Amino acid sequence: MPEGVPSPSFHAMWKELLPLGKAPGGGYRRYAWSGPDIECREWFRHQARTRGLAYEVDRNGNQWAWAGDKSAGDALVTGSHLDSVPEGGAFDGPLGVISALAAYDELRSRGTEFTCPFAIVNFADEEGARFGLACVGSRLLTGTLTREGAHALRDADGVTLPQAMEAAGYSPEALGPDPERLARIGAFVELHIEQGRALAETPHPVAVASAIWPHGRWRFDFRGEANHAGTTRLEDRRDPMLTYANTVLAARKKARLAGALATFGKVTVEPNGVNAVPSQVSGWLDSRAPDAETLAAVVGEIERAAGERGGRDGVAVEVTRESRTPLVEFDHVLRDRLVGLLGGDVPVLPTGAGHDAGILSASVPTAMLYVRNPTGVSHSPAEFAEEDDCVAGVSALADVLEGLV
Repeated sequence: MPEGVPSPSFHAMWKELLPLGKAPGGGYRRYAWSGPDIECREWFRHQARTRGLAYEVDRNGNQWAWAGDKSAGDALVTGSHLDSVPEGGAFDGPLGVISALAAYDELRSRGTEFTCPFAIVNFADEEGARFGLACVGSRLLTGTLTREGAHALRDADGVTLPQAMEAAGYSPEALGPDPERLARIGAFVELHIEQGRALAETPHPVAVASAIWPHGRWRFDFRGEANHAGTTRLEDRRDPMLTYANTVLAARKKARLAGALATFGKVTVEPNGVNAVPSQVSGWLDSRAPDAETLAAVVGEIERAAGERGGRDGVAVEVTRESRTPLVEFDHVLRDRLVGLLGGDVPVLPTGAGHDAGILSASVPTAMLYVRNPTGVSHSPAEFAEEDDCVAGVSALADVLEGLV
C-alpha cells in the first residue's frame, strides 16, 4: 500500500458500494456487464490499487487483486461476487468481497507475513440474473462451462455474453477454461451471508460450511392456443396457464413430501394480453435437495405432473435442463482446519445455496464461512446482517487467512 494512503475501513467501503446499482424499490439490479456492474467492477479495481495490490482481469472477466508473486503457485485466495439477482439484497456477494479486503487490511495491521501468494477475487456473473446460468465466471475458469457454451448464452433481449462483455469494454476473445490460473490456487475461502437462519438460533455470529446441496434449473415450456378471453368457451380452450399453475402447485407438494425445495420464480407469457388466452407460458424451476437421487426424483415427479395435466388441457409440455450442480462436500481437511483456527466451538452447516466456492471445490481445496442472518431472508431487499456480526466475520476471515498463509 502506498505510504501515507490509508485503506478504507469496512464501514467506509460499505458506504461507498451501497448506492451502486440500487433500484427505486430498495433492492439491487447489478446484472452482469450492465452499467451498475461496471461501476462495481471499477470500485473493486480502485480498492485493489489503493492497497498497492496487482490488479488484473482474467480471460473470463473475473477480477483479481494480488499480493506476492502470482506465478509462484499455491496461492491463498478469498473473495466472492458483486453482481445481484433482480431486486436483490445488499449482502449477498458484496459482504464477501468487502470482508476480504477488510481482512487483508487487518492482516497488514497485525504485521502478518505472507509466505505464499495471496489474492482477492471478484467472480463475474455469479447470480446468472442476465444470462440464466449461475457462476459463469467460475464455471469458465474451471472448464465446467466451455467457450462454446459461453458464446451461446443470451439475455432476454437476445444479446450474447460476448456482445455484452464487448459493449462493457472487455474482450471476449479468450473466453474459456483457464487451467494455468486454476493451478496457481492452493486454497480458496469464501465468506458469505448465511442464506437461512440456522445461526440465528445460536449465539454464534459465524459458521463454517460443510456442504452445498445439489441443485439445478429447468425451463418448462407450456404451448397451447391463443384465443379471445371474452368469446372462447372454457371447454374450447387450450390454456397453457392452467397447466403452468397446476405445475407450480405440484412442485410445492412434491418438494414438501421429499424434504426438498422447488420454486418457480420466473415466468414469461405470450402474447401477454389481459384479454387473451395465452399461446405459451414458460416457467423456470429451481430445485434443490439433500442428495442427487432426491433431486432427480422430485424433478421427475414435477415433469410427470406437468405432462399429465397438459394432456388434459390440450397443452404440449417441453422441459429443458439449463444447469445442474452436483452435491458439494467441502474439503474436509480444510474445513476442519478452519474450525480449529476459529477455536473449535463453531457451527458447521450445510446450505442449499450455490456459490463460486462450490464450483471451485472440484478443482482446489475450498471452504466457506457464513455470517449470521437474523431473519434468514436473502435475494430480497430485506436481506440483512448486524454490523457487529459483519465485523466478527471480518475478524474470523482474518484469523483463518492468517492461519493458512
